[in-house]
Amino acid sequence: MFDRSPDARPEKPASSDVETSVGGEATSTPSVARSDLQRLCAAYDSLLTEGRGLSETAAGELTALAAVYDIDTDRPHEAVWRDLRGVLTRMTGTDEVSDALPDGVMSLTLLVVEDDPEAAQDLTETLVEAGHSVVGPFHDGDAAEAAAGLHSLDGALLDINLSGATTGVTLAKRLGERWGVPVAFLSGDITAAARHADLARVLVAKPYGRKEVLEAVARLSAG
Repeated sequence: MFDRSPDARPEKPASSDVETSVGGEATSTPSVARSDLQRLCAAYDSLLTEGRGLSETAAGELTALAAVYDIDTDRPHEAVWRDLRGVLTRMTGTDEVSDALPDGVMSLTLLVVEDDPEAAQDLTETLVEAGHSVVGPFHDGDAAEAAAGLHSLDGALLDINLSGATTGVTLAKRLGERWGVPVAFLSGDITAAARHADLARVLVAKPYGRKEVLEAVARLSAG
């Protein structure tokens, strides 16, 4: 469900969970603030650049956080951190983005695929109000793919679990392979989003608000 609460939210520690409701069932969505990502990079990037080992405490934190995102931890620490870093970077972003797009930003044509009708309507309204053109919204992946072949798209905002046989993961792969369309996953299925993070430029976990949507769009357009 599209979150209409104020955009100002306190940052949460790297290991915190936000209880959300997806399809009527409670799930736990991990939340990582930018400051936490910076701390994690400072602690673990040496694995990639210098091949340094980890203390028992640091290794335990890395393994625990990677397990939350369903990342295989039965591998060398540098491989685990490389995958985890990619997921967290896509979820968190590296630049602060204002609620509204800057003056002079070109209007983008964006495909919206969202299974929840109310969330789809809110997404569409937010994008149109920001000056973008929307193709959709669609709740079926096959219909969305057919529409993608008829438009020149600048990006796509995809839910992962859709009503038809084609999932958002499959759709993201096809959009990238056939037309080179950059994708943002906006989904409550954080495990699936993390597992297929390589298919998306941006990951946004539900519940999200206007600010998160516009951040995702700005990062899609930034390349």
